[in-house]
Amino acid sequence: MSQLRDTELSGVLPPTVYVVDDDDAMRRGLKFLITSAGYEVEAFDSAQAFLDHDRAGPGGCLVLDVRMPGMDGLQLFEQLRARNIAIPVIFITAFGNIAMAVRAVKAGAYDFIEKPFEGAALLARIRQSLSQATQPRDRQSDTSEIRKRLESLTPRERQVMDRVVAGMLNKQIAGELDISIKTVETHRAQVMQKLQAQSLAELVRMVIATESAS
Repeated sequence: MSQLRDTELSGVLPPTVYVVDDDDAMRRGLKFLITSAGYEVEAFDSAQAFLDHDRAGPGGCLVLDVRMPGMDGLQLFEQLRARNIAIPVIFITAFGNIAMAVRAVKAGAYDFIEKPFEGAALLARIRQSLSQATQPRDRQSDTSEIRKRLESLTPRERQVMDRVVAGMLNKQIAGELDISIKTVETHRAQVMQKLQAQSLAELVRMVIATESAS
């Protein structure tokens, strides 16, 4: 918060967070939450409305609902990529749309967050997306470290991880591997701990990083 206030005092506008969600109550709630953290917010009730909007300039990030009538969130994301509009995208997804959200992260989206979520969690992702968009990373070093962590997984943990990254739910993984849901949850927790992944989206990005570097 203080950093945002400092930018305002120095005459530099805070980053703009764009919100696209067809649910009026959700859209208003998100706008209030993000504005209270010191960001400029522009909200839209459809994907097409966002595409038709002339953004002032580069920077900012997009908080995007997955399921919407007409053009959905994933289709909007594909449109942005086709137009070479580079902006970090954080998807908001319901439980049943995890596979779609995973596909989006594999296609280059920054992150996704599952409903219901805590406001602090969303704000943390927004701050991280804005920070990483401006700070270069040593990807070779990152990939080497991730590979070391992957090597620490047991064969069963690797089986579970591969299916989690594919967007499968715990129940589906349990059925396919003929193990209990509780066992899947245990292996999944071990995978997250060993890879030091804070979210499913981060886990997906880690695996993609190692595959693309191969």
